[in-house]
Amino acid sequence: MGRTAVARTYADALLDLANREDAGAEYLEYLSEVTGVIRSEPGFRAFLQTPAISLDEKKTAIRDAFGGRYPELFVRFLLVVLEKRRQNLLSGIEEAYRAMLDDQSGRVRARVTLSIEPDEGLREEIASALSRVLEAEVVPEFVVDDSIIGGMVVKVDDRVLDGSIRRSLQVLRRELIEGAPSGAKS
Repeated sequence: MGRTAVARTYADALLDLANREDAGAEYLEYLSEVTGVIRSEPGFRAFLQTPAISLDEKKTAIRDAFGGRYPELFVRFLLVVLEKRRQNLLSGIEEAYRAMLDDQSGRVRARVTLSIEPDEGLREEIASALSRVLEAEVVPEFVVDDSIIGGMVVKVDDRVLDGSIRRSLQVLRRELIEGAPSGAKS
């Protein structure tokens, strides 16, 4: 089983635990905080990855660090991840968990690329329009890329809707080149 499949298996188990407590969003916050600490604290990451440190010491550290902050079920999940030596998959588990929670909640995430930083009104207008088109609650992530010149590019899962001026110019250029009669000089 590949790393992604294993991460999905753990994420599915965590979602089951969260659903028992009707705390799907909260568990995502907890998981994001834990992975954030692991990413931002190289010493903590090394501590969790080092085989020279016993499992008991690692479990004690996890209990001390997160035991009072998070529900017992969530902490036990972290301990199982440690026992199975899957702590290096926590970021993948977080990603898979987020996708499963979105699916369960009828949300769709979209990456919206614009040439300028959108103000709040434009953000809301784009989110609303995408929600109507996709017939789901859309959670947009806005990215600025001035190379698209204008318009926008929307990526949802593996679909890309390219309404950028850059793309329109590329299409126009191709049409002009392909439409020119053979032997004609530019």
